[in-house]
Amino acid sequence: MTDPARIFRYNTLPATSGPVVYWMQRDQRVADNWAWIYALEQALKMNQPLVVVFCLLPEFSGAQQRHFDFMIRGLEVTSRTLSDLKVPFYLLRGDPVEQIPPFLECFRAGMLVTDFNPLKFVIRWKQRIAGQIRVPFHEVDAHNIIPCRFISDKAEYSAFTLRKKVEKLLPRFLVPYPGAVPTDLLRQLPAMESRIEVRYHPGFPETFANQATGAGPIRFKPGEREAQQCMTRFIKTKLAGYDTRRNRPEIDGQSNLSSYLHFGHLAPQRLALRVQKADDGIGSAASFLEELIVRRELSDNFCLYNPDYDNFNGFQRWARVTLDNHRNDTREFLYTPEQFEQAITHDDLWNAAQREMVITGKMHGYLRMYWAKKILEWSGSPDEACEIARYLNDKYEFDGRDPNGYAGIAWAIGGVHDRPWKERPVFGMIRYMNYQGCKRKFDVEAYVRKIKAL
Repeated sequence: MTDPARIFRYNTLPATSGPVVYWMQRDQRVADNWAWIYALEQALKMNQPLVVVFCLLPEFSGAQQRHFDFMIRGLEVTSRTLSDLKVPFYLLRGDPVEQIPPFLECFRAGMLVTDFNPLKFVIRWKQRIAGQIRVPFHEVDAHNIIPCRFISDKAEYSAFTLRKKVEKLLPRFLVPYPGAVPTDLLRQLPAMESRIEVRYHPGFPETFANQATGAGPIRFKPGEREAQQCMTRFIKTKLAGYDTRRNRPEIDGQSNLSSYLHFGHLAPQRLALRVQKADDGIGSAASFLEELIVRRELSDNFCLYNPDYDNFNGFQRWARVTLDNHRNDTREFLYTPEQFEQAITHDDLWNAAQREMVITGKMHGYLRMYWAKKILEWSGSPDEACEIARYLNDKYEFDGRDPNGYAGIAWAIGGVHDRPWKERPVFGMIRYMNYQGCKRKFDVEAYVRKIKAL
């Protein structure tokens, strides 16, 4: 049974007769999905049909064609899985505020269920939809192991403060998922009325208008099955030694699971359970779980409780003050947004990191910190640096348009979840990173050569 702590009610209306509609959004999978499980529980309890719907925005916060292709191909896998379970799946196109209410009305729905997303525009969608509909509207956190709204009711100051809460609550929430519901039980659910097919038909458009130019092809196979296979390969071949290899960009030491986590093809809870079971006992599992649980959930917490998560105003007061005090400092180098995007700075390491992101849709995690801090150093203001970093991250990263990206940029440029450091020009008391420090950490020349060979 779904833990009640995962459920947030956008209204308090009582359940009514009619289909339970699961509006799949952030968690694009059937396996290990608490929102799907909850919707199914409600349909079985009410003896009503169950319907899954996804609402596709043709333009989404700078996303490119390869992002849409990855998502659509993953949704095709999910659609086939639902078809095998005899659960109808519908794909809508357009603004959810305009599409979801009439969809519910056409189906004479009795309940709307959706998954959790802390980004402000998604929350606005849900609030506006809640104001238009007359059926219960419940949100289920299927993305966080410990539900974001439950673990804290405020923006946490740092990983340290959240970690204490994680340690206390993890035994309650890091538990096995329930077994699969028998197919014959699902088939006992009432069928949808045939008249619905007149207006809504399952299916996927074959192509989309290109959202931008200059992006490379998909380098990761999408979908739930591929995500599971990638997880298994990581645990078998990379988990041992992960704590030492993960910060070396010149080698392939990372999990390569971020795209699957971002698009919801893989449940973090399933990944944590598998890693925990495979613990090598020498620190690698602990290092990975710190990133997967504490750091990921800290990002969701930051975005949920700080509506300025994507701009200068979202920084803590000490950071805003120190950056303001250094606004007029002389910059040794100044680059335009176009020069950053085209990777034509004086720094071969920064250029290589930018090219890796453009070509592959992925930048090494350690270099994402260096990349953002240098944008601060070489931009005219911290506000401009935030905008440039956000634009490039959302446009090119496969896991862009995500709390992890916004929190990472805020950490690098605005000291969010960090502390004041030694004061220096431009940065003020924001933590500093430089080229020589990277050379001490890893083989910079080998990394640059690797990217040039792409």
